[in-house]
Amino acid sequence: MTAAEFARKIRNREKAIGYWALLDAPVATERLARLGYDYVALDAQHGLFGYSGMLNGLLAIDAGGTSAGLVRVEANDPTPIGRALDAGAAGVIVPLVNSAADAAAAVAATRYPPHGIRSYGPMRSMLRIGPVPAEANDSTLVLAMIETPQGLEDVEAICATPGLDGIYVGPSDLRLAVGGATSTDPAVDDVFNAAVVRVREAAAAAGIAAGIHTPSGEVAARRLDEGFTFASVASELVHLEQAAAGHLAAARRDGAR
Repeated sequence: MTAAEFARKIRNREKAIGYWALLDAPVATERLARLGYDYVALDAQHGLFGYSGMLNGLLAIDAGGTSAGLVRVEANDPTPIGRALDAGAAGVIVPLVNSAADAAAAVAATRYPPHGIRSYGPMRSMLRIGPVPAEANDSTLVLAMIETPQGLEDVEAICATPGLDGIYVGPSDLRLAVGGATSTDPAVDDVFNAAVVRVREAAAAAGIAAGIHTPSGEVAARRLDEGFTFASVASELVHLEQAAAGHLAAARRDGAR
């Protein structure tokens, strides 16, 4: 899927399913990108790779041939945003967006002048998106994470930010933001679920896409049924551990030690 095709899909609020990648393991990323996910998201904020890992991950996604490559950048700053886009990302997920002003800054960092402040130097992205600034602007997605008390409080204004293509719920941080003692604290389920609904409805009212991170395909399906446009599934690191633990438990049940 090309960047332009994926951008149209998200802007048209067509359902999309993605997979989350944390590891600097291009061969594994390429295999994931062959499975048919609409996108694979590389986590440059909490993931275990640097710039070369991000670049190799994007190359691997393109080699997979079926998925668009997104990057969750490390910060709402023009430098990491520009580097991710220059490396060939079809779009960026921007963390810790607390206000409409933060959202506007994220949008500006993804757009070339006169519509933004992105510096021109598409060393790799020109091979995928094209060197013409207007084409790059039209083909590049920018998604703002809602995961803080301030972001939740200002979510309606954030969603109304011109040029913003969508929002993305970070459920672990959002659960902490509404008072959870841990990222999975069930004691705040009611207030957390209300916050998720508020975010989703704010995006719908603004006519932009709403996305969310999920721990499994089953939860992703439920979130899409609830009205989210796109959902990311777990991560290869989590699934690797779960699969290995399951095989170990099965082997031990068979009497092996």
